[in-house]
Amino acid sequence: MTTPVDPSYAWNGEDLDLDAYLSRIGFTGERTPTLATLRALQYAHTTGLPFENLEILLGRGIPLDLESLQDKMIRRRRGGYCYENVGLFAAALERLGFGVTGLAGRVSMGATGLRPATHAVLRVTTSDDDRAWLCDVGFGAGPLEPIELTPDRGEFALGAWRYRLERGTGDLGVEQWTLYQFGRDGWIDRHTVPMTPQYRIDYAVGNHFVSTSPRSPFTMRPFVQRFLPEVHHVLDGTTWTVEFPDGSSEIRELEAAELPKVLSEVFDIDLDEADAAVLARGEWPAAHAGDGVETDASASSEED
Repeated sequence: MTTPVDPSYAWNGEDLDLDAYLSRIGFTGERTPTLATLRALQYAHTTGLPFENLEILLGRGIPLDLESLQDKMIRRRRGGYCYENVGLFAAALERLGFGVTGLAGRVSMGATGLRPATHAVLRVTTSDDDRAWLCDVGFGAGPLEPIELTPDRGEFALGAWRYRLERGTGDLGVEQWTLYQFGRDGWIDRHTVPMTPQYRIDYAVGNHFVSTSPRSPFTMRPFVQRFLPEVHHVLDGTTWTVEFPDGSSEIRELEAAELPKVLSEVFDIDLDEADAAVLARGEWPAAHAGDGVETDASASSEED
């Protein structure tokens, strides 16, 4: 007799509107739990769904139940940050028959000191390959494909973007992996991921901190990203940065009134009239900084 799986350990894949999700990301391939499908799904998800924290700044919470994720990211065609992207992607992978394990990463972006493990990623296995893969669809900056968890990988490219992955050992001998990415600051350690399983309830706790704490940059200002094969757009407050795989970049300072138009035309995020008006007025804490709360741009990804 098979023991039923506690639903708390699963990703609610049976409740996903799979047709709607695949249509949203533009995936038309085989619906099989193979490596080729996994690669195509991650490419479609990372290039099709923007990264955004706008609901927080608009005075609304970030629910992680699957129905809310589907309503926001599929029906209303919005984006999300790591917990939202990973929750939706994990449900789709589970529904298709992949092996899915949640993990939590510590985002460093070159900073020193211990950072909280509040970035959600996935360890995924397929039906036609005995390797394990790191799937990071919620960082907002790729990668375009899953990364094989192998210590002998060295430097590699996924599309035009360059990465390194190194295996190490953390406290108590826990296996952990550090992902490096080449960009406008050269090679930089992006995040470190211990191989300690995380579940939806763990993500709910991290999500609460990231979406409510005054120390989280996501409660302070707009942070929106659009990652494409040849370009990465980043909106941090009113600073719009365009990054390229060779490390070059272009920076433009916007007026708050320009944000709704740029969000629509560049990031594929169309807000209703009331929400657009709030952003256009610059009504978020960092726009009136001076209260001693950390708001520097270097922290833009430290909590997620």
